[in-house]
Amino acid sequence: MIKRILVASALISIVSLLLLAYSSDTRAVVQRNDAQAREAFLAVVPVLTHPRCLNCHATGDFPRQGDDSHPHIQNVKRGPDGHGVTAQKCAACHQTENVAGLKMPPGAPSWHLPPPNMPMIWEGKTPKQICLQIKDPKQNNGKTVAQIVEHVTSDKLVLWGWNPGEGRTMPPMSHQDFAAKFQEWARLGAACPN
Repeated sequence: MIKRILVASALISIVSLLLLAYSSDTRAVVQRNDAQAREAFLAVVPVLTHPRCLNCHATGDFPRQGDDSHPHIQNVKRGPDGHGVTAQKCAACHQTENVAGLKMPPGAPSWHLPPPNMPMIWEGKTPKQICLQIKDPKQNNGKTVAQIVEHVTSDKLVLWGWNPGEGRTMPPMSHQDFAAKFQEWARLGAACPN
């Protein structure tokens, strides 16, 4: 009788663990498929290199503006924390929402450039170089792939790219599709293009 109870307890424990594993967040489960992961990442590259992203992820210690990515007219600089310098702090013009009107200052909470110690520059880089940089905790402010996915899917500054205000073009895919491809890339093992 005691053996039956022990066997039953063991079976209940195993079933409980299997149910717990099955009910866990499936986005965290890696089903490694390097070829499909590479394809998913390549699908998001046109967004990452679009002016809505590239204007803040460009070379130099200053932001860019417009669809032609020209240097910021007010000669704004990155500053020690990415939020500008002295009276030219980003938040002086960029509020938490877009200012109404054609090509008026865009806005989102915590408007800023990446900090100078981790500028996350994508301009002029290959898809492989961008991917490797995004994944590298030494270059991405210590983030895991899951945290990067969280950033590109829910950060209000990133989401602004799909609500850029009058006179600015939208990225070449919807945010929903962008987020889905980024999540797919991570779920499949986050392999970088060759």
